[in-house]
Amino acid sequence: MNRYPLFNPQQLVSFIAVCETASFTRAADRVCLSQSTVSQQVRRLEEMLGKALLARSSHQVALTEEGEKLLGYARRIIALHGEARDALSEQWREGVVRLGVPEDYAASTAGLLAIFSRQHPHLRLDITSGMHVALKQAWLRDELDIMLIKQPCGEMPLAARPEPLLWLDSLHNPAFEQTPVPLVAFPVQGLYREEMCQAMDESGRSWRISYSSASLQALVAASAAGLGVSLLPASCRLAEHRVLGGEQGLPNIDNIELALFCRDTATPVQRQLAQALIDFCGLARRA
Repeated sequence: MNRYPLFNPQQLVSFIAVCETASFTRAADRVCLSQSTVSQQVRRLEEMLGKALLARSSHQVALTEEGEKLLGYARRIIALHGEARDALSEQWREGVVRLGVPEDYAASTAGLLAIFSRQHPHLRLDITSGMHVALKQAWLRDELDIMLIKQPCGEMPLAARPEPLLWLDSLHNPAFEQTPVPLVAFPVQGLYREEMCQAMDESGRSWRISYSSASLQALVAASAAGLGVSLLPASCRLAEHRVLGGEQGLPNIDNIELALFCRDTATPVQRQLAQALIDFCGLARRA
């Protein structure tokens, strides 16, 4: 027998809606309930947990520290409800595949995924695109069945290949000669950032982060425009870039790989999609 009260899914849905809209009124519209009902459901959730989840004022609604903790769990619980329903329904009788891909592979793999979806009309594909850190956290939380990710070499994926990187500066508005050198980088814990900063330290040049974004395309555009030097995949090089290297005292960074992970418990159709991605991306299976 369960020793603790179980979460009410509708209360979690209302809580998520309030968090995402920062408004009880907008949340009520989203979940098609009255504002008072949404407020009551969140209040009951707080009473069950004995903790305040939201900090309310006359102008805004903000998450408390405890609310932030619950939000991730709430989203996962509701997602599992949907997955369980779909897995048992006739419409999705082949099940669900939860796939995570890097931002710069989201567009290039779309055609492959569309073909795979047409070949498996009774399979539901849930695709997540994001930064390395977000994808890795989702994998560790068991929220993905297949993960295509860029990572430092070391872990043992199902398949992988090297990911060539280039030091990129603006061709027409170079930034490397500035002091300190402005750098264009992902946020803290983002891929390539630590390698870039460490290499700059070893080169003896002073540097600063001049532009930070979670969007790879934003970093590509910023470096090409002259906002700073960046370390990015070779495939991101534009005509507006100039490539830096040994002449500027910058090392070759060759410890990054494109890797694919697939759960040991994967279904046959999940393994089929994993193999299709391996072939598409030109990955080599690891022993």
